[in-house]
Amino acid sequence: MLGKSQRSLLLLLSFFLCMPSLGWGQSFPIHSIRIIIPFAPGGGTDNLTRIMAPRLNELLGQSVVIDNRPGASGQIGTDMVAKSAPDGYTVAHVDTSFTSNPSLYGKLPYDSVKDFAPVSLLASAPVVLIVHPSVPAQNLKQLLKYARTNPGQLNFATGGAGSATHLGVELMKSVAGINLVHIPYKGSGPAASAVLTGQVMMMMASPSATRQHILASKLRALAITGNRRNPALPAVMTFSEEGLPGIDAGTYWVEIAPATTARDILNVLNSALVRVLHMADIRKRLIDLGFDPLGTTPEECAANIQAELAKWSRVVTSAKIKIE
Repeated sequence: MLGKSQRSLLLLLSFFLCMPSLGWGQSFPIHSIRIIIPFAPGGGTDNLTRIMAPRLNELLGQSVVIDNRPGASGQIGTDMVAKSAPDGYTVAHVDTSFTSNPSLYGKLPYDSVKDFAPVSLLASAPVVLIVHPSVPAQNLKQLLKYARTNPGQLNFATGGAGSATHLGVELMKSVAGINLVHIPYKGSGPAASAVLTGQVMMMMASPSATRQHILASKLRALAITGNRRNPALPAVMTFSEEGLPGIDAGTYWVEIAPATTARDILNVLNSALVRVLHMADIRKRLIDLGFDPLGTTPEECAANIQAELAKWSRVVTSAKIKIE
């Protein structure tokens, strides 16, 4: 016969076993996952994520909710992830600003290495220099000549101070010795719209955000970063081909989770991302928009982040780029 203390223990165990599940023993995920995009809709990060999201829904068996939180060159949305619970249900898709911001700003609300767990590299892409058709330049040489003859008369839009779209123009200014006026927006989508409507004269942008307008001659593409021409815009010459090498301002996109997120959760997220990025139809859609789909291990993602942090530190120092 069970003693009083043993009966009490059994009753206590039965109570907990009969309670509604608290997630013990259940596999991740058991409810929707939020992907924070720290930029406005319509830019490269947003386009990339929205193409991937439906397939992530299928693989994870839960809805993937995209939450655009623009501001401060990606810092606002990124900080939300740093301060979220490390349970895998809140992650972020970030671009080059994640690795350039530490060199551009004296203080960030988070530590780009210590406060995050890398999940996977998603994609890379060049940035393309576009101008409104009213700008009196048919090619890069004519643009640089006009800028030197009319210092401070050309303005350029960016997806935010410190973004790849900003750093590319700052590099061009430094290498070419020209003076342009910076007009920042909360994301490359709104920035591209400003150039499209003629409110701003030029910008460097993701091919995914501008390709359709370039092909429709609503925007004029003058040059593209990278060592080779991009399949999405094969007629657009590289900066090196145009006689201006050294404009190394392509973009990487990565998924990050809060630091201390359990490895088994990271593995589930990583596996879904890699599988989606290797699906033939998804790859084709991304390549057609100018992306180079990747998909890596968390360790490879972490190594890339470290390399990009070091690279942008050198670039910012060498080009004497300052955020005003």
